[in-house]
Amino acid sequence: MEQEKPAMESAPTATTDEKSSEAVAAASASDDAAAEAKSLKCNQCGKLFKGQLEVEYHAAKTDHFDFSESTEEIKPLSEEEKKEQIRLMEEKIKQKRKEREEQEKVEALEREKIRIKSGKEMIATRRRLEEDEMKKIMDQRKREKMEDQLARQRIKEKIEQDKLARQAKYSNTPVVEPKAPVQPAAPQPKAPPKDYTETKINIRLTNGQTITQSFKAKEELSAVRLFVTLNRTDGAAPFSMMTSFPRKVFQEDDYAKPLDVLGLVPSAVITVTKAQ
Repeated sequence: MEQEKPAMESAPTATTDEKSSEAVAAASASDDAAAEAKSLKCNQCGKLFKGQLEVEYHAAKTDHFDFSESTEEIKPLSEEEKKEQIRLMEEKIKQKRKEREEQEKVEALEREKIRIKSGKEMIATRRRLEEDEMKKIMDQRKREKMEDQLARQRIKEKIEQDKLARQAKYSNTPVVEPKAPVQPAAPQPKAPPKDYTETKINIRLTNGQTITQSFKAKEELSAVRLFVTLNRTDGAAPFSMMTSFPRKVFQEDDYAKPLDVLGLVPSAVITVTKAQ
């Protein structure tokens, strides 16, 4: 019985070891809690972030991709840093406003170009109507002048017939009817050439696609170039324009000429080529 006592006394020793292990584990857990991540860090530039949204924004802006949790705490901004951030933000706002104003200027310029083109079309239409009205007035005057000449000729012939009739009455000679003079044939007005007011232009782009648009016959070729610039689907590279039948590459002075003067009415096919 006395020999078994040491074995029975060893049990408390094992219990003490277990408690010691638990204490070590608790201390380790405490250290882990103390080392809890307080921020996210970009390993490529060293910048710290508070949350996932800031990380995603930084990655999209810089193309950085290597991030990890960090125990470093983000220090609150000093007054100088706050002022600097405000200054940078104001600079960005000013830059955005400037870009917007520049875009608005470009759009206003395009609208002004279109307005000028429309104004030119209205002037050309009014001039054409005035020319047509003047032509009608001149034709009417020619007809009235011709009718006056014929009326005077008939009166003259009537007076001559009355004179001969009086002479025959007193001389007992038969009255000789005067031969009616051969009236000159009235000149037939020449048929005016066909006056086209519109033309249909098929435009072949460099990528093989075709766009079609109708233009006024008096519009300048520059209106076609502006339409191509605003509606093309083959990129924004500089370009030239030409026709194949007959072959003609349009030069810079051609763009100020009306479409009817260039022979592009009542329809035409224009090919867009790379600028030479």
